[in-house]
Amino acid sequence: MKKYLLTSLLFLTLITLAFPQVKIKVACVGNSITQGPGRENPDSYPLKMQKILGEEYQVKNFGVSGRTLLKKGDYPYWNEPQFTEVKDFQPDILIIKLGTNDSKSQNWKYKNEFVQDYLDLISKYKKSMPKKGEVYICIPVPVFKTNFGITEDILVNEMRPMLLEIAKKSKSKVINLYDPLLEHSGLFPDGIHPNTEGLAIMAAEVSKAIK
Repeated sequence: MKKYLLTSLLFLTLITLAFPQVKIKVACVGNSITQGPGRENPDSYPLKMQKILGEEYQVKNFGVSGRTLLKKGDYPYWNEPQFTEVKDFQPDILIIKLGTNDSKSQNWKYKNEFVQDYLDLISKYKKSMPKKGEVYICIPVPVFKTNFGITEDILVNEMRPMLLEIAKKSKSKVINLYDPLLEHSGLFPDGIHPNTEGLAIMAAEVSKAIK
């Protein structure tokens, strides 16, 4: 019996080594709020999310500070190496949190192109994702103080309806990051960027949505 158990354990070990568990790949696309203190920094919301989700998942931070969703924005995400890196990663789950920088006046003058540009972004990424891959569109966090040209009124009253339209047209899911942080203005030192505690709330909300 003992010999049988040892043989079975050896067999299971060999199987595990030969066929390692395939992780669920999660790509987080976004601006400075996604990038956080750094793409590889454990305090960024994607890497906080990695801790919550555990070993079954592989979460990568593809955030780039100051970037826009709009192709004609001042610093389009489309032009960054991370744009291509996401496609090469071939995620099972794609989290998109772009739009905050698009609310700046120099960018929002192209607002009539926002919906189509967003749909184009999703379409390009879906081509590198598995058929059952899921896309999540994030409603941006609140803006507690007009800063860097970022405008709360545009984000809430103009952009949010567009994001809901985009989600419907692209059959994407929505993660609302606005409401969970609305009562936490103290976690936004500059009125725009959440601190470590705020990023932890984001990580918990996104993790809850995808699990």
